[in-house]
Amino acid sequence: MTTTVETSSAPDRLPWDGRIFDGTWIQGHGGTLEVTAPATGGPLATVGAASPADVDRAVERAAKAQRDWARLPYDQRAEVFRRAAFALESDPDRLVRWLVPEAGSGAGKAAFETGLVVSELFQAAALAAEPYGELLRSTRPRMSLARRVPLGVVGVISPFNFPSILSIRSVAPALALGNAVILKPDPRTPVSGGLALAQLLAEAGLPEGLLHVLPGGADVGETLVTHPGVPCISFTGSTAAGRAIGAAAGPLLKKVHLELGGNNALLVLPDADLDAAASAGAWGSFLHQGQICMTTGRHLVHASVAEQYVAKLAEKAGAITVGDPTDPQNMLGPIIDERQRDRVHDIVTRSVSQGARLAAGGSFDGLFYRPTVLADVPHDAPAYTDEVFGPVAPVSVYETVEEAIELINRSEYGLSVAILTEDVFGALELAERIESGAVHINDQTVDDEAVAPFGGAKASAAGGRFGGGANLDTFTEVQWVTAQAKIERYPF
Repeated sequence: MTTTVETSSAPDRLPWDGRIFDGTWIQGHGGTLEVTAPATGGPLATVGAASPADVDRAVERAAKAQRDWARLPYDQRAEVFRRAAFALESDPDRLVRWLVPEAGSGAGKAAFETGLVVSELFQAAALAAEPYGELLRSTRPRMSLARRVPLGVVGVISPFNFPSILSIRSVAPALALGNAVILKPDPRTPVSGGLALAQLLAEAGLPEGLLHVLPGGADVGETLVTHPGVPCISFTGSTAAGRAIGAAAGPLLKKVHLELGGNNALLVLPDADLDAAASAGAWGSFLHQGQICMTTGRHLVHASVAEQYVAKLAEKAGAITVGDPTDPQNMLGPIIDERQRDRVHDIVTRSVSQGARLAAGGSFDGLFYRPTVLADVPHDAPAYTDEVFGPVAPVSVYETVEEAIELINRSEYGLSVAILTEDVFGALELAERIESGAVHINDQTVDDEAVAPFGGAKASAAGGRFGGGANLDTFTEVQWVTAQAKIERYPF
């Protein structure tokens, strides 16, 4: 498809020439999407919206383009991603200038996210050169091997919070391994979550027809999930939505990769440096307004140091500036929309009514929610049990390490856990008892690297991992091949 972006007071005008889209239409059969800045409510862009019928057209073109792309020598595929990485590295503002107003990203977060995109592009180039098979032993006189082959067309559905990195970490490795991609970004962030990335890859030489960006609503996503020509779906979003996608794709026997929610624990042991711990805890809970699946959602603090920790964390929260992220003095920007803001505030107020103590924050101005610290949070309060997805740091007390481990593992989620302590090797032993896709010792819970196998356990993920060699499992299929010198003879 071709989609155009016409800007009013937007940071830039994006010239979509249709190089990598279906050039038969311009505005989109689904009409248009108005992109607004959550900080101001002002218009940023008008983009062409896709309809379910556009999914059919995109899949048809992608399937045709994918066959030639997969046959290219690996170095030609890798070069596309190297060029894209160097282009973005030399001009990060081409992405930052959209991430700040469109996603409500603070300047630091936008720069950090852009750096992650660069890393993913370089890693995709390296992935194209990875060994893609192995020789197997056989009891018969023949060569036996297993090799990785592309899946064909990969459907990617990405969220609003880190729109660029959470799109590219599926798009880039899938393409590098010889697939074509249909990307449906969140309709609130269609530029930073899709169109700006598509333009970058087009300029880097990605052949026509391989990447289709379909900005649209749930109907477009549902069509993509159930389309028979899309054998793989890579989804990042809420656990509830992930369950619905899994249920819809299951009867079609699709390969489904789900990266979902989290309620991540930060375990503060009694020997931890409390000044450093409060800094890590504040970053883990408040970065990007807490709108991160890896956000620190539960601060489990030993009773002997809990009062001091809460005081230091509340002091950190009170010093954080909140406002329009286009002003670099503001560390935090807005919650993405009113619905999410109201949900966050409801969780805070209900938790206070159930016995939590408000130590900082708990108020908002428009979509700007103050960093909030809740102390003495009961284990049945919503701030403790639910994924808040807002700048809220719930603190609960424990008496023994055994109790703390039980509290961590009791959650249905298992995405990321952090342990703060002077006893690193003791923490390594504790990590073996924790049900989580990631455990970070002496760091907070928000962490990801392009080379690391990132993913969760329990209700936080299903179907694969992102990063490094794990992408081979996620975005390829295994083919077993045997060869022998002469045709085998049988009794028949």
